[in-house]
Amino acid sequence: MPQYSDEKKHSLSKPYFGFLGPTKDAKTASAMQAHLVAMSGEFVGTFMFLFLAFCGHTMTVSQSPPGPNGANSASAVVYISLSYGFAVLVAIWTFYRISGGLFNPAVTLALMMTGNIPFVRGLLLFPVQILASMAAAGVVRGIIPGSIRGVQTTLAPSVSVAQGVFLEMFLTAFFIMSILMLAAEKSKDTFLAPIGIGLTLFICEIAGVFYTGASLNPARSFGPCVAGRNFQHYHWIYWIGPILGVIIAAGYYHFVKFFNYEEANEGQDSSGGDFQNGA
Repeated sequence: MPQYSDEKKHSLSKPYFGFLGPTKDAKTASAMQAHLVAMSGEFVGTFMFLFLAFCGHTMTVSQSPPGPNGANSASAVVYISLSYGFAVLVAIWTFYRISGGLFNPAVTLALMMTGNIPFVRGLLLFPVQILASMAAAGVVRGIIPGSIRGVQTTLAPSVSVAQGVFLEMFLTAFFIMSILMLAAEKSKDTFLAPIGIGLTLFICEIAGVFYTGASLNPARSFGPCVAGRNFQHYHWIYWIGPILGVIIAAGYYHFVKFFNYEEANEGQDSSGGDFQNGA
């Protein structure tokens, strides 16, 4: 009987059971192939993040008694915030090796402005994130009871459009700054960045869900509007607010980088073995 080499044997341990052969060597892979793989990871990751978050949000809205004037109660705000914070944490930790785990046009814009991802990569990821948000909202609408309009980002009755823009701006700036310093800036604790980013989104949601819905992400707001066939007349604030927040965060990031922030508080990444006793 003829003997087959290991490369030709089909095995459950190989991708596609070995029928497609070995993957292309990373050194010879084309730039477009890398972009396509990143786009696939960004689509699946954004879908995972928003699907989990929308499901949790819908459950909370349907099970929690409304607060005064029909607004979300304090307990509902906590559950909604947990849904988004933990969903982005697990999605980033799962997909950051593939696409960087952005899942947000505002994050993509910030990384482009700070030179952390190529301009072409950013342009390719924008539509993928929007499509994934639409897909997540559409699937949630189709498979679980409750209206998808319940997860739309809306202003509280007492909040004006101008107030909504500025709250979205500041919350997005805080969120983006955490991403730039925890993930874009490499340090000994970068591998824990998904935890810090998830916690930042959680606390930003706590601060803003009651007032604006705490979007911080144009894709997060756009998808439910498409699935629910309902756009608020002030929907634009969930684009302009995050963009302004990106400009603020990117500007401060450039400021501290220009003045070598590492020298302002030396030794923060040291494990303690770099210093002599008594030094």
